[in-house]
Amino acid sequence: MSQFEVTASPCAEDLAAIGEGLAAFNDAEVGPSERKPLAVLIRDIEGKVIGGLSGYTAWGWLFTQWLFIPDALRGGGMAGKLLTEAEREARARGCHGAWIDTFSPVARKAYMRQGYEIFGELPDFPKGRTRIFLKKEL
Repeated sequence: MSQFEVTASPCAEDLAAIGEGLAAFNDAEVGPSERKPLAVLIRDIEGKVIGGLSGYTAWGWLFTQWLFIPDALRGGGMAGKLLTEAEREARARGCHGAWIDTFSPVARKAYMRQGYEIFGELPDFPKGRTRIFLKKEL
């Protein structure tokens, strides 16, 4: 008999069980994802990470999960530079496409300047904004 537990603080082992089970299912259905982390870091002069891009490649796609640029570096094309570096590495890994999502109108414009195009929207996520999903052929 199955039981449900709702929690806001699952332990690492519980999450691993879900992730490993899903990965095994997906491997059987569509083949291995070859998921591999990808980060492009911005470091200050002391070597401390102050921003950058974090995501992964899987099934021939680059997914950018986080992209953060410190205030002092905004407005100078830094988002484009980060995406260009990540896309270069994704191509080297054999990726044919990239995708990203945002609810920031400023970020949306930056991504579109880099050649990303909208393929989906989720209204009121968060309330009063629209989460935009964008993709790009590499």
